[in-house]
Amino acid sequence: MKSLIGKVALVTGGSRGAGRAIAVELGKAGATVYVTGRSTKGNSTKGFPGTIDDTASQIEEAGGKGIAVRCDHTVDSETESVIRQIREEQGKLDILINNVWGAHDIGVNPGAFWELPLANWDTMFTAGVRAQLATNHFAIPLLRENNEALIIHTTFWDDGKYTGQFYYDLAKNALVRMAYGLSEELKGDNISVLAVSPGFMRTELVLDHMGMDEDHWQESEDLRKSETPYYIGRAITALAMDPGVMEKTGQVLKAGDLAKEYGFTDVDGRYIPPFTM
Repeated sequence: MKSLIGKVALVTGGSRGAGRAIAVELGKAGATVYVTGRSTKGNSTKGFPGTIDDTASQIEEAGGKGIAVRCDHTVDSETESVIRQIREEQGKLDILINNVWGAHDIGVNPGAFWELPLANWDTMFTAGVRAQLATNHFAIPLLRENNEALIIHTTFWDDGKYTGQFYYDLAKNALVRMAYGLSEELKGDNISVLAVSPGFMRTELVLDHMGMDEDHWQESEDLRKSETPYYIGRAITALAMDPGVMEKTGQVLKAGDLAKEYGFTDVDGRYIPPFTM
């Protein structure tokens, strides 16, 4: 496995949850990590826990280099500005983690498609799928200047099973297909493009919703098979460090399968099998 020292990464949607954990794990492995999101110190989206500044600080505390850049990825000019800043400050981009996801703003509401508000489209497609697409649009020209690079889309995948929420299912499958399509277009540039799916994550928002905290989650039967966001963070870092990652391009991979392949565990030392519905 190669070190990430000297590599430059961008993690979108990095204020909390999977984005924060991925950014921290990449930083631990030696990468310089740019972290984007809307939540900044003293101004967190909807009062949610976590900001991009917190994430950058956590990277630094772990011995890495974190750079927080406020960005609303639904605004193309702001996304373009982030890529311009990375070019000016680093001269390159090696790793792009497309993790931005707007559905937290209203939640993944249950119900039949015809009963759900059309606002589900905007949070999951405008602030999710399109936001990731736009980041690719502006970042790929910089990534193509390298001899090799990596793009990862975080998504949810359980072997094509229906998730039970129409908009969520549609959006997550769109991200899988986006990764596949880009993998075909970028093969000639030696850029590996993957979709990576975590299991049931104990994010800050999940714990808050269930009235639990990280010290007491084992008291909940519903959380028994859950994992921390650092599990997918370690999965993605292992992929970024794998010199043969190009052989996987176009695939959708599960964190649990990658844990078995690369031999890592969650932060509490547990191996959590791939999530199934």
